[in-house]
Amino acid sequence: MAVALAALLVSQPLWADFSRLGQLENKGFSISAEARLLGPSDARVLGSLNPQRQLSPASVTKAYMSAALLSRFGPQHRFTSALVSSAPVEAGVLRGDLIFEGGGDPGLTTEDLWRLVQRLQLAGVESVDGALVVSQWRFGPVECVTTDRCNAQNRVTNAYSAPLTSAGVNFGTWCVNVAPGASANAPARTGLCDSPLPLITVDNQVRTVPANSGTEIGAERITDERGDVMRVTGQISTNAQAQDVYRGAGDPAEQTAQTLLSMLNQAGISVRDPWRVTSARPSGANRLAAVDGKPLQELLLRTMNYSNNYMADVLALDLVETPQAQLAQAGQALEAFALAIPGHGPVTLQSGSGLTTSNRTSAQGVTAMLESMFNQSALFPSYVAAFQSPANGVMRFIRRGPATFQNNVMMKTGTLNQPFAVRAAAGYFRTAQGRWGVFSILVNGTSSTPYLSWSEVLDPLSLDLDAMISAN
Repeated sequence: MAVALAALLVSQPLWADFSRLGQLENKGFSISAEARLLGPSDARVLGSLNPQRQLSPASVTKAYMSAALLSRFGPQHRFTSALVSSAPVEAGVLRGDLIFEGGGDPGLTTEDLWRLVQRLQLAGVESVDGALVVSQWRFGPVECVTTDRCNAQNRVTNAYSAPLTSAGVNFGTWCVNVAPGASANAPARTGLCDSPLPLITVDNQVRTVPANSGTEIGAERITDERGDVMRVTGQISTNAQAQDVYRGAGDPAEQTAQTLLSMLNQAGISVRDPWRVTSARPSGANRLAAVDGKPLQELLLRTMNYSNNYMADVLALDLVETPQAQLAQAGQALEAFALAIPGHGPVTLQSGSGLTTSNRTSAQGVTAMLESMFNQSALFPSYVAAFQSPANGVMRFIRRGPATFQNNVMMKTGTLNQPFAVRAAAGYFRTAQGRWGVFSILVNGTSSTPYLSWSEVLDPLSLDLDAMISAN
């Protein structure tokens, strides 16, 4: 017996646990970690470190959101956006308002709006004797609960902080195309990517510089008495390719109204009155045209791979059944989903994106959720496909570690820097013997801990998981 036990101990690689990752505790970081093998027999914990500790998961929250959406709607569900009206169409004239009814589709694009316009023409509408009304009755305007979204109502320097609405298009962003001017020292040429018409002001401060001089373009969307203004700065070489620059809109529902009205005009459908946005639900309206978005499994793939915060929170709001949904209600729906999972434990989820550090869960809770999805054979293929393999990750910073970590792991990461550092990762792995497993690690700092780079987390994590994978 002693010989057999000694042989077993020798066969196990050293540090087949979270010992390496755990050294971050010496720097003042709090950690919750767990890795488990799955299966009807021999399911067991491979490693754990404070698995029940409640910490912020950052964008690992999106794994909860994806699981809840798939469980509610199924992988092939599509969100529908429509043009409706309670007015009749007489001799090509719609005798009243044309209403765009936002369906909560986070992937709605200008291509979809063009399809709507074409189908409106096929319905016989040649002009509108009223206004274009954008209805965001499902949710919107959504109260901001994070600093970046609140600030984005007036000024923003990124594309992911756009305010939320059920009637948004192009992820709630404006896009400006920047191309070199005719010669060096000339202003760059700019225009909106989605309309030949000047829907908003473009403050072009980009200069053309000689060939091979480098291209550096900055952009900021501000909102003032002119409405949304895209200010682009920097330089572009005469031999550079044109570049698209995206920044969040101040009011995505208004952006939809401006973009859609431009398309109606280009299609020759005149609209008599100015556009407006409403939160009222259309009553007694008939559908004139509709477009279905991409299947939910495709939306989740984009949301998870690119960690798209706008899409994540819009999808979370789609879980709320009552009109005029807010993020707090979306969080409650996510919490209810998580609390129904056997063995999950306490959880606080205030958003689907994980942008707020107020979200709280444990590594044990995350692995319980991952195991629950693994056991749902109709949903698991769509679910796991949304996680990234480090070897082929869209996010390049995860392309690191031993070959077993690179190729045997599918993961979702989460990052926050304010008001304290959060580095989180969770997902699935396959062992050397082909067994499935789940893992989750949550690392949280404080206002006084030093900056935490991803290499400081992923390097030890990859070695810890490599040992677990190789040993099993």
